[in-house]
Formats: sequence, structure tokens, C-alpha cells
Amino acid sequence: MIILLSPAKSLDYDTTFNVKNHSQPEFIKEAEILVKELKKFDSKSLEKLMDISQNLAQLNFLRFKDFAQNPQRQALLAYDGDVYSKIDKHKFTEKNFKYAQEHLRIISGLYGILRPLDLIRPYRLEMATDFSKVNFFKKNLYEFWGEKINEYLANTKSKELINLASQEYFAVLNPKKIPQKIYNIIFKEKKNGVLKIVAINAKKARGLMANYAVINNIDNPHDLKKFKEEDYQFNQQFSDQNNWVFSR
Repeated sequence: MIILLSPAKSLDYDTTFNVKNHSQPEFIKEAEILVKELKKFDSKSLEKLMDISQNLAQLNFLRFKDFAQNPQRQALLAYDGDVYSKIDKHKFTEKNFKYAQEHLRIISGLYGILRPLDLIRPYRLEMATDFSKVNFFKKNLYEFWGEKINEYLANTKSKELINLASQEYFAVLNPKKIPQKIYNIIFKEKKNGVLKIVAINAKKARGLMANYAVINNIDNPHDLKKFKEEDYQFNQQFSDQNNWVFSR
């Protein structure tokens, strides 16, 4: 069983973690190609391309400019934000990290796909970034990463994929090219008598479920149906074979 997550825009390279084990990203050479191309953009160009503030654009301009000199940290420890705030990585044991390394995969705009202990440098590059109107060697990152990520996942030994990624990142997958059974996990809550997806809460819930799988060493997807964190419960009525709804 492989659990797919999205990365986070927020990064943490300051908090102290006593985790020495690390690994190298599968597609480090491809990431270096992207960095080489991104170095050609000045701060103003990045601001427009990524639709970010002037300060963020300057920060990322400097990140790409001196990329090889920037600090490294394991991906699971570096990513911060709504999803990762609900993953108790501070409390993980060596056994928990071993499970995470085997079962969690993070889809990334810069690195393609990452294991939790893969070392990454600070960056910002969303999968949906549109390069079609600028001088770039690909029109988008789906075109750059699609075949590589699909082949990577197709060749894993896992028989199931648990989709806890956002649509932006999951869209890089082509289910027709992946032999595994895919389970899409959907989190909803009742508002005025109607079940709706509340984006920020759904992000946090994805982190909660990933954490639940790690802590409980889950290997059978159907055991995820026992998930009841923060009042969520599996909702049989609104679920089907491939789409599992958890509501509260």
C-alpha cells in the first residue's frame, strides 16, 4: 500500500529533529534540470509566473540562484503547513519512520516524487505552474513529470494506492498506466444539513489519516475505514468501491 500526499508551500528548516537517517530523491537529476532552467528567471519574472508576492519572488529567486549551497532536510521534516501540521513527526519512532519511508510518497513539482527521508532543499514550485507563455523548455510540469511518475508508481510492489493528495498533484497520474487499485479519500462535513468539502479542514484530515496509517502500521487499505480522528467516520452511504468518504 502506497499513500500519496501533496507537498507544502510552507517549509521548516529551523525546528530541531533528532533524525539522522536520510536518502536521495529518485529524480535528483531531473530536479537539477528544472533548477538550471529556473535560474534563468529574475525575481520579477518569478513573481508573475508563480503569482506570488514580491518578497516571495525574491526569496525564490535567491533559492534557485544558490540552490546547491542551500541547506538540506528530509522531506517529511521540511514540509510544513496544514497537512503536515497533523503528522506527529516529532513523536515518530524509528519504526514509524521506517513505515513512512516504505509507504508514504510525496508528489513534488520540483522533485517529482519523494520518500519521507529524501533530502530536499528549500524551493517553491507548484505542479500547476503554467510555462506556456514564457521561455521554458516544457509548457507545464505535468508534461515533464507525467511519464516518469506514472512509471515509478507502476513499478512499485504495492497493489494499492491511497490518494491523499490534492487534485493539482494527483492530476499528474494517469490511472490507465498504473496497475494498482486506487482509493480516493474524500473528507466532508455537514453544513446546514448538507455534506460539503471544507478545503482547509480536508487538508488537515489528509495529514491526520497519513499519521494514523503510520502510527498503526497499516498495510491493508480497508483498515483505514476504522479511522475516527477528530470526529471523522467512514461514511458507507456516500462511498463506493474507489471513492471513500469520511464525514463528520
